[in-house]
Amino acid sequence: MIEVKNIYKSFGEKVVLEDISAHFLKGKCNFVIGASGSGKSVLMKCMVGLIGVDKGGIEYDTKDFVSLDYDQKKDIRKEIGMLFQGTALFDSLNVEDNVAFPLRMFTKMSPDEIIERVNFCLNRVDLINVNKLFPSSISGGMKKRVGIARAIALNPKYLFCDEPNSGLDPITSRLIDHLIKEITLEYDITTIINTHDMKSLFEMGDYIIFIYKGTKWWEGAKADIRSSGNKELLDFMKASEF
Repeated sequence: MIEVKNIYKSFGEKVVLEDISAHFLKGKCNFVIGASGSGKSVLMKCMVGLIGVDKGGIEYDTKDFVSLDYDQKKDIRKEIGMLFQGTALFDSLNVEDNVAFPLRMFTKMSPDEIIERVNFCLNRVDLINVNKLFPSSISGGMKKRVGIARAIALNPKYLFCDEPNSGLDPITSRLIDHLIKEITLEYDITTIINTHDMKSLFEMGDYIIFIYKGTKWWEGAKADIRSSGNKELLDFMKASEF
């Protein structure tokens, strides 16, 4: 389980996150929702260590990530998979080398072992015979699947997905949703998803955190949203065609 405790983050005079505490359930798809500029992407970046917090704690299975030294943080980062909004594939590397990148960076696997793992991950996301293709020659949906293959290459305990359906058509979006859900359940991963896609939330969300103007405004199960009585949450849902 991941838990954030009383997180604060500002950029100059602008307060982006204020006293946010939340927990994220193991083996579940945990959603973080909120309007653009609400702070949800900053929260995710703080949780994976891309930016530091001003105050507060981030615990990975009771280990306080914020207080760890560089090597200790690196050990936790090895257990984190990240699917970026724009996939963040390296244009100069083919599919095989993109998926192999974290294996070469963080493990001592032999070249043969790396290729075996790469092929396993690509097969798991239903990509066959694409190893030597470059990102510029594959579709948006295929790029997302390559991104997922790279995110699970290290067999992570934690998977972070930033707007996984961004730029995808509805059919491909649902395929990506189902794939993320399957992988979460299959490998018992703590998955955290930032999204504006309410269809995804109601199809696959297990636990929801609603961020409003930099604060946690509501959290709970999706079944409780309609009866929450939280005006800002319900307004957000209506605006999102809920």
